[in-house]
Amino acid sequence: MAPMSDTRVVVIGGGNAGLSVAGRLKRSGIREVVVIEPREMHVFAPLQSHIAGGAALAEDAVRPQGQVTPRGVQWIRDAAVDIRPEAREVVLASGATVAYDQLVVCPGIQMNWTAVPGLAEAMRTPAGVSNYDLALAAKASPLLRDLRGGTVVFVQAADTTTCPGAAQKPMYLACAWWRAVGVLDRIRVVLVTPEATPHGIPAIDAELQRKIDEYGIEVHYGMHLLSVNPSARMVTIGRGDVTETLSYDVLHAAPPQSAPDWLAATGLAAPASEGGWLRVHPETLQHRDHPDVWGLGDAADTASYRSGGALRRQATVLVRNLLAVSRGQEPRARFDGYSVCPYTVSRRTVVFAEFDRTGRLAPSVPFWRTLFRERRLSWIADRRVLPWVYWHMILKGRA
Repeated sequence: MAPMSDTRVVVIGGGNAGLSVAGRLKRSGIREVVVIEPREMHVFAPLQSHIAGGAALAEDAVRPQGQVTPRGVQWIRDAAVDIRPEAREVVLASGATVAYDQLVVCPGIQMNWTAVPGLAEAMRTPAGVSNYDLALAAKASPLLRDLRGGTVVFVQAADTTTCPGAAQKPMYLACAWWRAVGVLDRIRVVLVTPEATPHGIPAIDAELQRKIDEYGIEVHYGMHLLSVNPSARMVTIGRGDVTETLSYDVLHAAPPQSAPDWLAATGLAAPASEGGWLRVHPETLQHRDHPDVWGLGDAADTASYRSGGALRRQATVLVRNLLAVSRGQEPRARFDGYSVCPYTVSRRTVVFAEFDRTGRLAPSVPFWRTLFRERRLSWIADRRVLPWVYWHMILKGRA
């Protein structure tokens, strides 16, 4: 086994997870850290909800990838298309291969717009928007801001997606705006969700239900988006044999999501029919069959709620365990399943939902058991503090 400082670590994915892990590894003494990422621009995805809701600018969410890559980390601008664990190499779209001693897999999640008939076409019309894509979020901002009547349908995807509750954030922001300009009573606001409650934890549900009632939002629980007819501006929703059609003037939809197709084909992940998630131990984040492969973030099966807010703890655990294995030790750090969904429920307040994989509240300030309740302080932390911390500390491996 090579000395820890001589270990070559390759990271697939230059998003939140990949760069924060790369930065931590570099600061821990790993001399050669390589990040494989095809995109030229890095997007701070949590801000897309604020952009869609008219509370932030698209330009605030984007920076050049080279600018945010941690110092000393090598960036390969290419896409991974295969992993050969027996040969310890990653195959790139260009045909080149990259060798590794330890591999961290965090390519992010795949948006499957074509999985729902008509959804991709609907997003190309003036009435289709989403906070799960930067361009569609920017498109949503003026559309929702200038609306003065009609029906707006917000669709939440299943809980296997990244931060499924994020689909609700632009809805609350838009409702607060429409109320402020005096047109909320002229707009039918509809939420379609496959879940049985707004979030799934009673304390959080109570906070969100209060805002749903306050804004007069019509909710269709336990319903999936089955198809979209963009020319007629109609959606079909349903569960089992029960279906219903809704007309819309604006459709804000979260698409079905999965791990990237190429990952499911590597043999390191579950079958595509089961989401294609990387098979890792949910606590150590080490691959179940290949001890030199690790995974975190949206493409890994961590048996927890997928969210950007979970990555800090995942990155901490993964780096500690990877370093331990590089020293010939056992991986002893454990990820506890923590996740978070900060629901922006007005232009200045947030319901800060923190919880573990069992559905129990898990406040980051342990003695503050009611931290989840709607507060302006939580909004300041989420909207003002977090973006600065993200760009200057998290991506550098310092937080």
